[in-house]
Amino acid sequence: MAYHMKILDKMQRRAAIWILEAFKTSPTEGIKAIVRIIPIKFHLQKLTRRSQIRLFKLPSNHIIRDLMDDAPNLFKEPNPHTVHSLTSRQKNIAKGYLINSCNKAYGIFPSFSPLNQEFTPGFRLMDNFSDRFSFNLVNKKEKDNFHVQELDEMVLQISSSPTIAFVATDASIKNDIAISISHLHVANHSLVKTVHHAVFITSTEAELFAIRCSINQACIKENVSKIIVITDSIHAAKKIFDSKSHPFQSHTMAILSKLCYFFNKNHENSIEFWECPSHLKWRFHKDIDKDSKSFNPTPSYPCKISWDYCKKSDSDNIINQWKMTFQASDEKGKHFLDLLDDNFNTIEPAYTKGGPWLQVFGHFNSLCA
Repeated sequence: MAYHMKILDKMQRRAAIWILEAFKTSPTEGIKAIVRIIPIKFHLQKLTRRSQIRLFKLPSNHIIRDLMDDAPNLFKEPNPHTVHSLTSRQKNIAKGYLINSCNKAYGIFPSFSPLNQEFTPGFRLMDNFSDRFSFNLVNKKEKDNFHVQELDEMVLQISSSPTIAFVATDASIKNDIAISISHLHVANHSLVKTVHHAVFITSTEAELFAIRCSINQACIKENVSKIIVITDSIHAAKKIFDSKSHPFQSHTMAILSKLCYFFNKNHENSIEFWECPSHLKWRFHKDIDKDSKSFNPTPSYPCKISWDYCKKSDSDNIINQWKMTFQASDEKGKHFLDLLDDNFNTIEPAYTKGGPWLQVFGHFNSLCA
């Protein structure tokens, strides 16, 4: 195993030297950090951890999921051949991929449902109601004031209509606690605020849950024929109509079911999604953004984490290990310059957004090396 790791490490080194046009005598750890190549041992650890949670993407009737029995059916006889039926001694003897995945299953709540009818061709919302939903995105070629003006004109037109529900959604995360909040406006009705909090989820999940709550509130309002959703995460809203397998299907499944009921009530019912980035500081979204950051809930433990958060936390842990070993390692070179960023913090290794050293130092790769 050590021999194969040495071969892979040598391959990485050659690639880093080729990218940076550096000398062959350059220190290995230093040039890898500059060119944002994570060391091969950490990369393999990341792939191993991700492979352990990849089994949760399989449908619930898959034979491997049946062996894992991570979501047992109360109306079905328990399977005597599941991993959970093994004793501790048997699990220690049968160490392996499936055992590790089952151990991790205890802490992850299910979020995939690829075989649900809502995602089946012929039953999908885009197949039956493609003309009932639309997206209004920010035109990046136009100035920000132009989109703010469009939002103001839209609100002015619907302000006196009791058949249009106007909802603004937002989410924020602080100390791993996510706040999902929505404001529902309907003419001649009082403002309805919905606030939920959860721990160990990603920002996309929090934003999508805020949209889910707002749509639920709007659909139960009488005589509402049109719903307008304002969000700063339009990518989360687009996930609703994405029929491919993704870790947000538990939310999109509930939203699609509610929208299908809403559209079937009247052939004129429709929904619109408007993008409103936070930097625009539009008055309605500014209010809800302020509300989302004003709550300080106390989470209850223990609790499960989402699949997407587990994937993100595993990756973050590997990066933190890389940073710690890099700072303590002598292989980065005795003359490696510890540069500071714009906030006067020491630059640390990362493998996203072009790499931290090249962003700050600029110029050419070879000059930076």
